[in-house]
Amino acid sequence: MPAPPLALPGKRSSFASVDVYKNDVAEHIMRYNRAHTFSGQLPPMLPAIVVLRITVDKGGRITTMFVQRSRDDQASRVALASMQRSVPLPKPFNLIGDAEKFLTFSETFLFNADYRFQLRSLAGPQ
Repeated sequence: MPAPPLALPGKRSSFASVDVYKNDVAEHIMRYNRAHTFSGQLPPMLPAIVVLRITVDKGGRITTMFVQRSRDDQASRVALASMQRSVPLPKPFNLIGDAEKFLTFSETFLFNADYRFQLRSLAGPQ
């Protein structure tokens, strides 16, 4: 499998909101996990849904991450491993002020029967 594209040196983005940042992060995760994702329409019944709670620092490094909701241990392991393959995440530059040190958000992994996922931040309607 070819290496994921590298971020451009010195590239700095500004985000209008946490939702815009989450979309950027979701695209980043999908790029680094192509072998574990699926595209197209979501199945009518999702076999597994995993919600991760993620905290990043100003450098985009994950400081804490845990499964906030899941009923499927294998899907949880896939979601956590996919996040680890994606570090560091995009830097949340303007979303962390001088007084704050971290940004916390959730991402939802939507799994098909083959334990491949789409991310709620990017997925179309079900």
